[in-house]
Amino acid sequence: MTCQLFAFCFDASEPLRLARFWSGLLGRELADDPHDGVTLLPGDDTGFRIRFLPTQEPKAGQNPMHFDLTSTSLEDQQQTVARALELGARHIDIGQRPEEGHVVLADPEGNEFCVIEPGNNFLADCGFVGALACDGSQEVGYFWSEALGWPLVWDQDQETAIQSPHGGPKITWGGPPLMAKTGNDRLRFDLAPPVHGDRQAEVDRLLSLGATRIDTGQGEAGRVVMADPDGNEFFVLTPR
Repeated sequence: MTCQLFAFCFDASEPLRLARFWSGLLGRELADDPHDGVTLLPGDDTGFRIRFLPTQEPKAGQNPMHFDLTSTSLEDQQQTVARALELGARHIDIGQRPEEGHVVLADPEGNEFCVIEPGNNFLADCGFVGALACDGSQEVGYFWSEALGWPLVWDQDQETAIQSPHGGPKITWGGPPLMAKTGNDRLRFDLAPPVHGDRQAEVDRLLSLGATRIDTGQGEAGRVVMADPDGNEFFVLTPR
């Protein structure tokens, strides 16, 4: 058995404030996190937790990952944008063209996300959280497909995407050119080994797929810090 995507993590200067923003936008329930943060519980069995953990490091540069939120109509898109702005989001310009139909926003700590226009066929089988869109190579898409046991649902022109066999959000990688890294990743994956599994065996499997083990100098208790083939950090947690 492969590991599971336990959570998608935000490092946050004010975890509770940021969690309340995303809770209000996504309609997810808040719960305490054992690492002094806050967790949003998945809405159903096709989703994953979203964790907000404290950090002292300021955001630097554009995040290599962001959420794409779907819309059922232009009115629905406008309502999502309005609700996000009321909760504390703001409009930003990351180079999008005027003819593009999606709206680019940033949450209260500057994390980018998009509200996608209606009629997007690629996200038609997804929920409100349509995708986690990532900057990344074709190789890293293949890595995460093997790491999570999620099939490839797109593999064309060096762009890749995977999706859980149970459905839910897609994870996409846009291919080259890749953005330059600007410090430790503020957004990342938390992986959980199989129930009653051997974490070291899972770490060894991930290493065989092309991951590397890294030392952040923080003495991470209860988790192994690794990086995927593009150098994006992720954690492998202690089996629960």
